[in-house]
Amino acid sequence: MVRGKRGYTAHSRFLRISPSKVRPLANLVRRRPYGEALAILASLPQKGAVLLYKTIKSAGDNALFHNEELDEGVLFVRELQILDGPRMKRIWVRGRGRADQQVSRLCHISVAVEETT
Repeated sequence: MVRGKRGYTAHSRFLRISPSKVRPLANLVRRRPYGEALAILASLPQKGAVLLYKTIKSAGDNALFHNEELDEGVLFVRELQILDGPRMKRIWVRGRGRADQQVSRLCHISVAVEETT
């Protein structure tokens, strides 16, 4: 992505995980230095940590690719949003000819990294 008003960005959309499971992990790394945020997420066992790691890494790689003078040490996670995506609805067959609705939630992750001043 090209540098915008919010810094260098990356987006992951339509991820098969509930936003409520990813938000506590996002709170751990929001407004942290880039390298520290990646180290924290790499040590966590949750699926959401892997998805956040990949998105933050992508935003950092975008910053380093578009500005070759930058170093990883001067980047920090400026903005991190976990938004609701669409919900997949499926029929769940129950006994006696009944049916329940199974709802799978999806989420979108948006990350912006910026150089410290």
